[in-house]
Amino acid sequence: MAQSHQRSRLPRNLVFGFLVLVVLYALAGFLLLPWWLERALPAQLEQRMGWQASVTDIHTNPFALSVEALEVSAQGPGGEKVLAFDRLYVNLGLFQLLRGVVGFESIQLEEPFIRVDLLEDYSVNFARDWRKANPQAAAAEPTSPEPSGPPPMYFQQIIVDGGELLFRDFSQQQPAEFRITPLDLTLNDLATWRREGRDSNYSLQAALGDQTIEWQGDLSVTPLYSRGSLRIADIGYETLAHFLGPFLPYHLRAGSISLSSDYELQAGESLFLNTRNGTVSVRDLAVAINASSEQAALTTASVAVDGIEFDLNRRELAVGQVAVGTLDIALARSDAGALNWLVPLQTEGRDDPAAGDSGESAPAGAPFRWSVEGIQVSDSRVAWEDRQPESVVQLVLQDLSLSIGRLTQQMDEPVPYQLQASLASGGELAVNGQVTPSPFTLEAALSGSDIALAAFEPYLQTVANLAVAKGTLGIDGHLDLDSQQSPLTGTFSGTAEVADLVLRTPGSNQPMVSWQSLRLDPIEYNVHPARLEIGTVTLAKPVVNVVRGEDGQHNVANVVPAPGAQSTEAASDDPGTDDSGGDEPGFIFRIGQLLLENGALSYTDRSLTPAFTTEFDELNGSVTGLSNISPQQGKVSIRGRVDGVANLDFSGTIGTLGTEDVSDLKLTVDDLSLPVLSPYFGRYLGYGVDSGKLDLNLDYQIAGTRIDATNLAVMDRLALGQPVASEEAVNAPVKLGLALLRDRSGVIKVDVPISGDLANPEFSVGKVVMRAFVNLLAKAAASPFSMLGSIADLAGLSGEELGKVNFIPGGVQLAEGEAAKLAALADALRERPDLLLNVRGGVAPEADGLALLREELNASADGKLSDEEWQRAREAYLAGKRSLPPEALTNLATARGVAVQRLLSETHEVPSDQLFLLDPSRNADVSDSGEIIVGFTLDVR
Repeated sequence: MAQSHQRSRLPRNLVFGFLVLVVLYALAGFLLLPWWLERALPAQLEQRMGWQASVTDIHTNPFALSVEALEVSAQGPGGEKVLAFDRLYVNLGLFQLLRGVVGFESIQLEEPFIRVDLLEDYSVNFARDWRKANPQAAAAEPTSPEPSGPPPMYFQQIIVDGGELLFRDFSQQQPAEFRITPLDLTLNDLATWRREGRDSNYSLQAALGDQTIEWQGDLSVTPLYSRGSLRIADIGYETLAHFLGPFLPYHLRAGSISLSSDYELQAGESLFLNTRNGTVSVRDLAVAINASSEQAALTTASVAVDGIEFDLNRRELAVGQVAVGTLDIALARSDAGALNWLVPLQTEGRDDPAAGDSGESAPAGAPFRWSVEGIQVSDSRVAWEDRQPESVVQLVLQDLSLSIGRLTQQMDEPVPYQLQASLASGGELAVNGQVTPSPFTLEAALSGSDIALAAFEPYLQTVANLAVAKGTLGIDGHLDLDSQQSPLTGTFSGTAEVADLVLRTPGSNQPMVSWQSLRLDPIEYNVHPARLEIGTVTLAKPVVNVVRGEDGQHNVANVVPAPGAQSTEAASDDPGTDDSGGDEPGFIFRIGQLLLENGALSYTDRSLTPAFTTEFDELNGSVTGLSNISPQQGKVSIRGRVDGVANLDFSGTIGTLGTEDVSDLKLTVDDLSLPVLSPYFGRYLGYGVDSGKLDLNLDYQIAGTRIDATNLAVMDRLALGQPVASEEAVNAPVKLGLALLRDRSGVIKVDVPISGDLANPEFSVGKVVMRAFVNLLAKAAASPFSMLGSIADLAGLSGEELGKVNFIPGGVQLAEGEAAKLAALADALRERPDLLLNVRGGVAPEADGLALLREELNASADGKLSDEEWQRAREAYLAGKRSLPPEALTNLATARGVAVQRLLSETHEVPSDQLFLLDPSRNADVSDSGEIIVGFTLDVR
């Protein structure tokens, strides 16, 4: 009975014991464990991390194997919150534990907060706090554990809801903080061991203000494998600037970037990574050259890149289309020649001596392959500012569109492109073709129309002191460049036209050069060897205004700046200048023909009073066969008018330019009104011009810089006007000189030969001709009878012999041969009706007195005067003891003058109004042969 009774109480005891255990387990799980955790958790955080933690409440369920912690918060050593959450719920899986797997049915974390600080030494606050709280453990040598796989763990569900991550960066000069909230994570069915055909799935969403991250896909831990999609949207420029700023040479001012991609990642013996369907989008980007820049140098409304695919194992990157919208970029060159976008790169290179020279070569393996399907730039703008010229250049390309075809790592494949743009200053530009990056080749079809040249004025002023008031450029052609062999070779074929050009000297409102159009068709240019060939140059309605200022300087002389000593030395040391080579110049050019249509040239000399002005107009003609390669002979033929009346003809041949070949040029001008030249006559002759015409026949031979010329000037009916006060006027009787040069028809012919070196700055054709003409007049006035040399030569006499006539002593009979002089003199007077001859009769008292005395004695002795008687009478006359009647010598002197006058007027028909008798001379000269000399003087009406 007793044994039976004991057996009957055993089940009851077992049940009771089990119930006691359950009660104790429940008491421990529901009461003891939470109490212990509430105290142990803060203590452990303080001991291990040095944090002050607080826990509001912890609930455990020993039967559900779950733990729930509420309102947990931890402050770091500085009192700042470093970790917190509203609720943490962990539910273990019983059946997984029975299988030896640490399994979690659910892990839920609500409203977590984590503060991560990146310190100056690039460590984080968690590691810093742990090292401070565990100095011995931190100082211990770390041991490298044997590699092993992760322990078997299983997570059925992990949820992070409403999380917040505060990241503070103290590693840079300017600290920054980033608050990521909300941070939501969902992870389902994750195991740490290999499972065939089963992967976990995950989803992550986070936001930093308007910046968001979305990440979702499948995940396997063993082996590590993930497949999914990642999208990062609207990452602001402040975020990018903070993290990328130390590595970027430029300064971000605005913009955001979004990117997305599908990916597949696997890690094992080798890393496998593949992305596809990738896109990158940049909006409202603004980039400045540096932080001190007032304005951004690059802005764009959008940059869109699609079709991005990357395969790490195959080393391939493929990019679809790149579309850039409303790009605005500013390019600038400083006065030192530095480009604004390159300056930061040069600075980066100096700051980092190891940059670009790491000493390590790229790892060997398959070459990296890449491709870009195309680049499209639309509605864009490029601004160019150049401060190197004296005046700042500002050019703007607007409405720019650029299309570039497929690009690959195969740099020897041609890439098509197309560019269209307009200039803000005026004009359209289009370029299309193809380019091969390496070796470089370029094919380009160029087209430009109505390009305003005024915007390029500062570049022109680097070589010429000219201001562009107006003008447009048009160009159409094809450019080919090829660098497959050194040096670069290439050609340009096309046409060009400059229309409505107006050039002025700086500070002047008067155009110096202008034309309606200058057309070059066709143009053939070769880069190497340098050669330029132009078929036809057509210059329509050109107008050139040459002005000589009051200081004597011509405006055209100031067009080309005088080279400084430094530039001269640089030019002399230029290795590209080789005069020791062959006979051909380094640059070859040919012009088939130059057609001149209705041209005009005006010349104004303001150094004169009044100012001199003349104009050549209706200039039409051609110049053919210009070249600097021998043998070459060009021809010139140009006709026009001078001052609207005179006819101009310029013709001849032109030798090879730049050589010693002779150019033979002829210029004729007919019926030019001489009063136009009155200012020059006033300056150099002291008289203005009242009337007359001028014909010019100029013959010039030019060989290199040597010039030999004849200048034949024919002046018809030249009449001087009023006297002009001039310090430069010749001090001579100008009117007499002109009268001596003038023939019976009123024509003056002057032939002035000149020669000189055009390279001599002191040599001037105009000055030489004018000086020769003035000297001729002075010579005529000083030796008037010498100007009658041509007539005297015909009579076998010299010009000076016409200025006197010899008489037999004691009478009015001319000496032998003297009649011929008077005949020649008469011819000269008749041909020059403005000349007046002054005849001054004369006697020599001794010679004529003795002759008259002997004649008187012979008459009284009936012609039987003996030698002794004459000798006594002669001695008495010479001694003053004997004399003639007082009127005898006077009458003889007068009679001689009258005899000359009557002979010229009656015998040789010289108009009497050209002949004048002067008061007789009583002290005439006696020739070596004893004849009495009666001299003449010339005058002018």
